[in-house]
Amino acid sequence: MGRTIQIRDVDEQTYTVLRTRAAAEHLSLTAYLKRQLEAMAAGPTMAEILERADRRRARGVSVSGQAVVDAVREAREKGDD
Repeated sequence: MGRTIQIRDVDEQTYTVLRTRAAAEHLSLTAYLKRQLEAMAAGPTMAEILERADRRRARGVSVSGQAVVDAVREAREKGDD
């Protein structure tokens, strides 16, 4: 069974934006937020990406600038879902 998360004191503007986005996707607010949370949890955070890069650098693994740009772009795109 899934866990329950309750968030209090969400300001009216934030609530309205989230309800509007949920409605635009024909979802309840709960379903929309659940999907957003699952997408957030599915990928690494920027801190995790940078930590992984630091570990690789410490092992002598080289990462090109383009690889970093691509990783950041991918992380941002996943965040837009």
